[in-house]
Amino acid sequence: MRVITGSARGKRLSVCAGRAVRPTPERVKEALFSIVQFQIEGRRVLDLFAGSGQLGIEALSRGAREAVFVDAASEPAAVVAKNLESTGLSDRAQVHHMDFAFYLEGDCETFDLAFLDPPYRTGLLQRALPMVACHMNPGGVIVCENPTDESLPDSVEDFIRGKAYRYGKIALTLYKHKDVT
Repeated sequence: MRVITGSARGKRLSVCAGRAVRPTPERVKEALFSIVQFQIEGRRVLDLFAGSGQLGIEALSRGAREAVFVDAASEPAAVVAKNLESTGLSDRAQVHHMDFAFYLEGDCETFDLAFLDPPYRTGLLQRALPMVACHMNPGGVIVCENPTDESLPDSVEDFIRGKAYRYGKIALTLYKHKDVT
């Protein structure tokens, strides 16, 4: 797994051993960043359920101002920190080893772009989505990676579900603020 483009282009990223973390496939990651390419530069990004941190790191490499990585497990949080160090992007990142709900219920700032890629079929995505929406700026975008057979709400807080892009059994579902066309 490598960073696709930007300042850390081509850098190899470490992943957690075993099946505890499911990295986003390269073709899906490439498609995702084509979809949000104009939502990255100078923006504040949340990589919730970070795993290896590949989505937030890709955003930083492409010019995001700051990225916040949250993962409840200690191994993924350590891998994210290692990947940030190896890509030279640590100075614009925060890594939080804690439960997503605890982080979002705390005094966190708002975000412009959020990536939600929790373990599939656990209900975590449905729990996290309204919490994340409360921490988004009005022009923000929430991107959910989910199985194609998992249903997501039409709206959450002030965000409306947009297009869902399908890649085999994986869907990328976008939510945009209701006042943004």
